[in-house]
Amino acid sequence: MRKLKKSQAKEVKRITEYMISGGAYFWSGYATFFLVDKVFGKSFFWAKSISTLVGWLINYTLQRYWVFRNPALKKHQSEVTGRYVTITLVNFVLDYFIVYGLKLAGLTPYIGQFASSGFFTVWNYLWYKYWVFPEKFVSLKPKVGVARVVANRPLGPTAYQRRPYKSRKRATRG
Repeated sequence: MRKLKKSQAKEVKRITEYMISGGAYFWSGYATFFLVDKVFGKSFFWAKSISTLVGWLINYTLQRYWVFRNPALKKHQSEVTGRYVTITLVNFVLDYFIVYGLKLAGLTPYIGQFASSGFFTVWNYLWYKYWVFPEKFVSLKPKVGVARVVANRPLGPTAYQRRPYKSRKRATRG
């Protein structure tokens, strides 16, 4: 068997951790769905929403602090969390329609969740690796600060522009 390069071994380890944390997300959500659906008798919407929320909390914690651990992301915690929430809300809508569509097609939501999880395993890994928890974080914050905007004069030069120095010839007294 061929020995993996260090970067390949690191990626295999990351994928393994990702699959384990994805399993924790899936099974915690699956168990919660069953509990809310069968035990508490709530509608599909509430069962899916509550189970997804429970899964999100577990998933974020494991993805952020175990799978994609990166001390440099600590400085960007609010941006990372915002990105996670954004992709997770998109995922919720996609997942809801996938499972609901499969339910309308005659598949039980319990089987539908397995089907959608196959899609999201690949989809989320790519989003998490390259956008939510990247190795090198590229901030999307604008580089123009408030002071720069305030100092800009709409009808004239900004306060930061160098104005040409007009030299005046002084009359010399003789």
